[in-house]
Amino acid sequence: QVQLVESGGGLVQPGGSLRLSCAASGFSFSTIPMSWYRQAPGKERELVASISNAGRTTNYANSVKGRFSISRDNAKNTVYLQLNSLKTEDTAVYYCNARLLRTGTLRDYWGQGTQVTVSS
Repeated sequence: QVQLVESGGGLVQPGGSLRLSCAASGFSFSTIPMSWYRQAPGKERELVASISNAGRTTNYANSVKGRFSISRDNAKNTVYLQLNSLKTEDTAVYYCNARLLRTGTLRDYWGQGTQVTVSS
């Protein structure tokens, strides 16, 4: 059974930092690229960052480039998102994502999300 469990969210002041974690189980983690998405109130879910299975390639949304950093530890089946220089517009629920091939179909798996609130 695929499980993705996010943690690390919270309330932080503008300019602050947080580190999100996503613990994965139920699939071969080291063979799968991973991503972080976020969804702000009233907005669609958007891709924030992604990382290749070995961690050598990363991609970021323009809005977070230079401020956020995605990484992974395949020995711990965990993917991280370091959030620096946070802005009020970064306030959202952050979700971990794995896209897996199941019965011949690509399927998206999501965690429960972790709330990040940036406010003074």
